[in-house]
Amino acid sequence: MATVLITGISGSLAMLCGERLVEEGHEVIGVDYRRKRPGLRRQIQFYRANYNKRLIEDVFRKHKPDKVLHLGRVGNLKTDRSKRFDLNVVGSAKIMELCLKHQVSRLVVLSTFHIYGAHPHNHVPIFEDEPLRAAQTFPQLSDAVQLDNLATQWVYRHRKLRSIVLRPCNIVGPNINNAISTYLRQRTQAYLLGFNPMWQFIHETDMVEALMQALHGDAVGIYNVVGRGEIPIMDALELTGARLIPIPSPLASAILSLSGSFTIPPYFLDFLKYHCVIAGQKFHEEFGFDPMMGPRETIESTVYGV
Repeated sequence: MATVLITGISGSLAMLCGERLVEEGHEVIGVDYRRKRPGLRRQIQFYRANYNKRLIEDVFRKHKPDKVLHLGRVGNLKTDRSKRFDLNVVGSAKIMELCLKHQVSRLVVLSTFHIYGAHPHNHVPIFEDEPLRAAQTFPQLSDAVQLDNLATQWVYRHRKLRSIVLRPCNIVGPNINNAISTYLRQRTQAYLLGFNPMWQFIHETDMVEALMQALHGDAVGIYNVVGRGEIPIMDALELTGARLIPIPSPLASAILSLSGSFTIPPYFLDFLKYHCVIAGQKFHEEFGFDPMMGPRETIESTVYGV
C-alpha cells in the first residue's frame, strides 16, 4: 500500500478521496491552509500549512509520500487575489518541486475546464490542445490558467515524476459546496434571457473514481474529464425545481451586483451565454473511465441529496 499526500484536504472532494484511499488501505496525509474540517477521518493525519512555507517541506521529509493528489487549488474568487496567486501558483510550484526532490512517483494535479473560457468562438467539443481563453475575458481566472500552465510544463519537463493534469467539467454533488453546486441549490435562480448553452456535470462519486484511476494509473499528460452526456442549461435549471428569473444580458452584471438574491460569480455570466463543452474521449480511452451518473441523476443528487 502507498503513502498518499492530499493537498486541500479540508475541501469536500479531497475528503471523499481521502476516505476512499483509507478504505483501500493506504496511508493518507492531509494538508490544507484552512483549519481541519469536522468529520475528517481519524486515520488521515492532518497538517495545517501554506503550500509554499517551511512546514510543507517538513511534511514531505517526515512521511515520504509515494504519490501526491494536489487538490488544493483555491477557486473562490472572494479570496484575496494575491492570496490566490500565492497558493495556486507559488504554492503549486513548491509542491511540484518537493515531489521531485523527495522522489514522489506520481503527481495528480486538479485543474478546471474553466480555463478554456466560455467564448462564442469555442469549438464543440474542446480538446486538450486548444487555447486557454479564460484569462483574456476574465483576468480574475489568470491564477487558474497559470497553475495549469505550470503543471503542464512539469508533465513534459520532469518525466520521472509521472505527472497528470485533470481538467474536469462542473463537479457537483450532495457533499460539494462550490459555486456551481450552490447555484443549483438556490431556490431562486437567475438565467440570461435568450441564451441556452450546453453544460456538462460530473457527480462527486464519478470524480473521485476519475482521480483514483489517475492516481493509480501510469499514463502522463493533460486530460479533460466529463460526466455522462450534456444538457442545455435551461433543462438543468428546470430539474432543480427553483423559481427561474430571466435577466437581460446587457444588464446582467449590474443587476447581479446590486441584488443580494443571487450568488453567481462574475465569470459565470459567460458560461450562461456560450458553450464550453469539453471532450472526454482521451481520458476514457487511456484510463477506461466510464462515469455512472447522467445529468438528471447528477443534478437531482446535488439539489436533493439523493
